[in-house]
Amino acid sequence: MLDKIKKVVQHPEKIIGRMNMLGMFNWMDDNTYLKFLFRVNLKYRLNLKEPKTFNEKMQWLKLNNIHPEYSKVVDKYEVRNYVKELIGEQHLIPLLGVWDSPFDIDFDKLPNEFVLKCTHNSGGVIVCKNKSEFDEKKAIKQLNHLLKKKYYKQGREYPYKTVKPRVICEKFMDDGIGNLPNDYKIMCFNGKPQNIMVCSGRKNGHADYYFFNKEWNFLPYNKVDINLPSDFTLPKPRQLEKMWMLAEEISTQYIVSRIDFYEIKGKLYFGEITLFPASGMDKDITKETDIEWGKKIRLPL
Repeated sequence: MLDKIKKVVQHPEKIIGRMNMLGMFNWMDDNTYLKFLFRVNLKYRLNLKEPKTFNEKMQWLKLNNIHPEYSKVVDKYEVRNYVKELIGEQHLIPLLGVWDSPFDIDFDKLPNEFVLKCTHNSGGVIVCKNKSEFDEKKAIKQLNHLLKKKYYKQGREYPYKTVKPRVICEKFMDDGIGNLPNDYKIMCFNGKPQNIMVCSGRKNGHADYYFFNKEWNFLPYNKVDINLPSDFTLPKPRQLEKMWMLAEEISTQYIVSRIDFYEIKGKLYFGEITLFPASGMDKDITKETDIEWGKKIRLPL
């Protein structure tokens, strides 16, 4: 019992996060809420008058860079047409269906492998790799629960405020041996790619994250990276140059964006566009990274 109390005292953000999920802070206006949550998670005061760090500037953008059309960018269904027009349909993962309710899904018509997602949130992906072992009732219950959640309230990311909650199903894309492929996430500031984060080893909600530059040199941006050798590396994606080029094309009109891709059998597939990486409360990056990225972001102050 004493150990549990110590954990709460040492990590109050965990209990705050749970209270937040229950909607206990919904009464707060966005400005007050973001200042409160920022202090709890990042342990320093949010300066909105003169934002300097990456995380501070993300909060400033939430409150001041309002564009209603951004809702289509974060909507996992609507963004498909947007990306199709920008870089071509060949970069889209095949769509198997879209429904307003998980109870409308006819699982008999789906292939043996597929992926289910909600259109209005981040995370909550359900992967089916063998339909004979797939628990349909559990999936429906999970999706129904996710559809009822107002994702906007968690981080006050305004584009999610008007996204229509739906369920989409996409083709399961593997790495060639049945596992989820690496996710390549390119961070862009003012329409210019800055670095690429490799998300690998996804399993049971866990993944490893490593940053590289365009020349594929390792960047120790995360706090845990201090334990890695300076020459640490991972296999370089074959389509890195094209990936970088497409990310720049997609990110042109955004002050901050992260453009995600998968490389599968030599082909590039679009993942998603994130306008507020980590909701601007990234506790994993180092203090130096937070400052360095902040200097690169030009706000229309």
